[in-house]
Amino acid sequence: MGSFDDLDIVFSSDKGRIKPEKQKPAVSKGDGIVRVGRETKGRKGKGMTVVTGIPLHPEGLKDLAKTLKQKCGTGGTVKGRTIEIQGDHRDLFMAELQQLGYTVKRAGG
Repeated sequence: MGSFDDLDIVFSSDKGRIKPEKQKPAVSKGDGIVRVGRETKGRKGKGMTVVTGIPLHPEGLKDLAKTLKQKCGTGGTVKGRTIEIQGDHRDLFMAELQQLGYTVKRAGG
């Protein structure tokens, strides 16, 4: 056997515990179009307005959802990258999002 200088380090305790740095999730730009639609699937026939494609971080999505809920006076939630608001408020949301500078399209029927 030769010297140990040629070997890679397999284990070292000189750095202590190393925690990975928390990074904010990357915002996917997508196609740049915010889609506003209505869904009833899985909700016993009750309709919800669904907003997708908003290029914001999760904190920004929560703030926008709060603003939209206050505009229409109903409840809602943020699931993943979508905002779900109770009731059919597509026209109101389209006008509001266009005022904020987004390119908005009506999705679905």
